[in-house]
Amino acid sequence: MTTNPTSLIVTFGEMLIDFVPDVAGVSLAESGGFIKAPGGAPANVACAISKLGGKSAFIGKVGDDEFGHMLVDILKKNGVNSEGVCYDPHARTALAFVTLKKNGEREFMFYRNPSADMLLKESELNMGLLKQAKVFHYGSISLISEPCRSAHLTAMKAAREAGILLSYDPNVRLPLWPSSDSARDGIKSIWKDADFIKVSDDEVAFLTQGDPEKEDVVLSLWHDRLKLLVVTDGEKGCRYFAKGFKGRVPGFSVKAVDTTGAGDAFVGSFLLSVAKDTSIFDKEEKLREALAFANACGAICTTQKGAIPALPSTSDALALVKSKAN
Repeated sequence: MTTNPTSLIVTFGEMLIDFVPDVAGVSLAESGGFIKAPGGAPANVACAISKLGGKSAFIGKVGDDEFGHMLVDILKKNGVNSEGVCYDPHARTALAFVTLKKNGEREFMFYRNPSADMLLKESELNMGLLKQAKVFHYGSISLISEPCRSAHLTAMKAAREAGILLSYDPNVRLPLWPSSDSARDGIKSIWKDADFIKVSDDEVAFLTQGDPEKEDVVLSLWHDRLKLLVVTDGEKGCRYFAKGFKGRVPGFSVKAVDTTGAGDAFVGSFLLSVAKDTSIFDKEEKLREALAFANACGAICTTQKGAIPALPSTSDALALVKSKAN
């Protein structure tokens, strides 16, 4: 599938190694062995886009170590442009140990003190690459510490000035923030800059300290610049809130093994639809179609361990959408 040169999606932030227990349902201490899986939400999104036939690039920093080089190789193997990746000669690539509970849900333990991704400087941003984007996507982990926070804000400002659509998935990871309040404040500090925001129901509860099922609670997160706010409700699907309409798109029932990367598969799939046709924000039928496809991508991603290896192909996702329609 060919995409035109203007439909590049650039993602920004962290790429790291997830160590996932080889047996589900055990604590980190009980686990006898771990499977090494590439991760980091913005990098997962870039790989998801590429695997679905889109054009993506990742901007971030890894350590000049075995794991850092492995991650860049994985980006390349997955068809992601890695010209925006820098290597830090002194800091290590970040690691995360992820426990999988019996239901496939996760708990994280991070090794970042400081890791290379936190040390990306403004001067290291590949602005030429960034300015080719149609969509610029980021999370909140890159806001936690300097110098990466300044690099993140500079990249957002440059994208906004170039007329690039800003996409935000906060991806709350509480253990990485000094406190719950600092996480809430940090995540909300760039809230009003985004054109598109995706949050999970748990994140709505955390950010608003209200009931995520209640529409007025969700809509307290709305702002005037937003074109679309999407709340993902796990296997139940997602809810969408646009300027002129709102609704719910049901999810797909699959046997979940590992939910890591499901939200990233959802976002990557949806951003690909946006990059192809931005009128999606104003046309409810088109939007619902894109969200159903994104739900299918998220569902398929949970059926296998690790994020990037579990990312779906277009044909897999279409088959799941079709199976439900029949």
